[in-house]
Amino acid sequence: MAKEPASKARVRRVKSPETFREKAAKSNTIKPKKHRFSWFTKLFNKIKTIISKPFHKFAKTKFGRLLRKPLRILAKILLIPYFKGSFNELKLVTWPGWKQSRKLTYAVLAFAIVFGTAIAGLDWVLGKIFKQILIK
Repeated sequence: MAKEPASKARVRRVKSPETFREKAAKSNTIKPKKHRFSWFTKLFNKIKTIISKPFHKFAKTKFGRLLRKPLRILAKILLIPYFKGSFNELKLVTWPGWKQSRKLTYAVLAFAIVFGTAIAGLDWVLGKIFKQILIK
């Protein structure tokens, strides 16, 4: 039998191992997170469209055209970065589990009861003292 031509022969390709640079680049890539607040984003967009209609009508007036540029500059400086930062921080929040939130709720209730009774007791004692002083 004759040998097969070289073009039809199987060629085994060995993948070279990753270099340190490739591993570092792969580990530094940020995977996109699924947004946990997609319902909030939808609700926010609906509210934004409802609220923006009167502003668009105002912007078409003469006074609105005069204020357009200063208000845009002010919004870019103050409002937009604030809301972007707020939403970015909200994405980073890790919410406590059911067990931990129940413990924290009980701690808040206990503190409120103790503090409330302390204030009520102090109020009662000071009320008695001032009644004794004012009556005499």
